[in-house]
Amino acid sequence: MLSHAVSSVSFESFRASSHGKKVVLLYPWTNHRNVFLSYFLNDFSEGLLYYRLPERAGALANWLRGLVDEIRYVKAGFGQSLENILAQGSAAEIGEALAADLAALALERVVLYLDELDRIPQDEDFRQFMNAVIANLPAEAQLVINSRLLMYDPWISWVNRDEVVVLGTEHRSSNLLFAKETSLKPQLEVYAFGRGHAISNGREVSSWDGALPRNLFFYFIDNPLVTRDQIFEIFWPKLSVRDATNVFHVTKRKITERISAYVDDGANYELTTYSTGFYVPSDKIVRHYDVADFEQAMEGALLSSDAHERELLYLRAIDIHKAPFLHPLRLSWVEERRSQLQALYAEALIGMARLKTDQEAWEEALGYYARALREAPQREDIHRGAMQMYINLGRNADARQQYTILERLLKRQLGVKPSSETQALLERLS
Repeated sequence: MLSHAVSSVSFESFRASSHGKKVVLLYPWTNHRNVFLSYFLNDFSEGLLYYRLPERAGALANWLRGLVDEIRYVKAGFGQSLENILAQGSAAEIGEALAADLAALALERVVLYLDELDRIPQDEDFRQFMNAVIANLPAEAQLVINSRLLMYDPWISWVNRDEVVVLGTEHRSSNLLFAKETSLKPQLEVYAFGRGHAISNGREVSSWDGALPRNLFFYFIDNPLVTRDQIFEIFWPKLSVRDATNVFHVTKRKITERISAYVDDGANYELTTYSTGFYVPSDKIVRHYDVADFEQAMEGALLSSDAHERELLYLRAIDIHKAPFLHPLRLSWVEERRSQLQALYAEALIGMARLKTDQEAWEEALGYYARALREAPQREDIHRGAMQMYINLGRNADARQQYTILERLLKRQLGVKPSSETQALLERLS
């Protein structure tokens, strides 16, 4: 039996979001794509048609022949309309035929789940095919798309008609690439936890023409209000103002080129604009930044007086913080920021440990304390919390060992003993 709550995501929310939609898009950069698949397996096991596109899937007709063959194992006779049209039909006619074959199943509910869709070209034939499928889907059918690459077309027009839902952006500041806009803007997604990734209009920026444009890009993203002098001090402290200015403008232009390369209208999109002495985010681009989402969740958790809300926000923050900030980049500003975010991540883990302690969920609390110690091993209060959980669980030997670890750490780093509060906790074990 599948659990109905995974981390901060629930199957009930999937059901509510996808109800009545012709198409469900699983957002490529969500953490929960496997959870989404579990939901469909759980709720639509009878009417679920799953097809994973093979590597080098080839032309439209080729991979659809594979789809027909695989579905026929579970639904005999499927694909008559497709078979009649695949050899000579246009992309639109093939899309209509697939919709007709889904209707011919005569099921109360049918879900066609296409996995690894990025293995085929997202070209004009693909767009015509998908538009025809969606336009002709029977009321009882739903199409689910899991792909590591999603473009504007053909999806954006259907999103704007409320025929398509995007799952995986629920806790973001915007709906990212598929936000409903009266005037569409380039969507820039930045993920700085880990090695660092930038996604422009659904495609990752894979080349920066050197390390400097990439590093300045992430500095601008992480510092939305910064002066030219601050930038020069960080990146070119030994250059003259004239030389630094020249290098800065060349580097900034390279950033613009990289972002704009993935926007189809041929325009140039600046990441920042200069206003009243500061470089600030340009209003021509819609941004999403995982670090900003993390800090927003932590701010909400630390200010909230409601335990349930705090738990949800802590879980959200923990889920976002996948790895150290821009690891393993070695720049002074990066290392300083990494330490700040690591300390905040430790606070999220400690916050969850204390909430689980209040719930008398000792094992879960101990797990969060153990994770917090990996982030902030020098903090005595975390060691003491872990000791208390061991005591609550009747594991006194482990509590003594935790005290010994703390004692050695404090002696080696600071030349002091554990506090009287921690010593009193140890004495309870005597």
